[in-house]
Amino acid sequence: MDREAILKVYNELVAKNPNFDRKGKTMPYTSANGYMFSLINKGNELGIRLSKEDTVAFDKSYGAKPFKSYGATMREYVLIPESLLTDLETLGIYLQKGFKHVMSLPPK
Repeated sequence: MDREAILKVYNELVAKNPNFDRKGKTMPYTSANGYMFSLINKGNELGIRLSKEDTVAFDKSYGAKPFKSYGATMREYVLIPESLLTDLETLGIYLQKGFKHVMSLPPK
């Protein structure tokens, strides 16, 4: 998916959730409680940070591949497969799970 298409999906996805806002101009991301929990990398891939339990569930449904940004594997992040980028309802559920996960961590 090209940059404009993924940004459109991401902006729509984030706009549907009143708990957080999109941040970042060149590297779009969401954060709460001092932690990022989603971002789009330079390869135009979306990653969402999930708890271990949610990562296991995501893996069973979609295959939890590692998410990389700037060549580094992002711990606790799953790479969102391109096939899921058209399902804003399911993506919204996982983005909310990411938000809940970082809110459960000690504030930074």
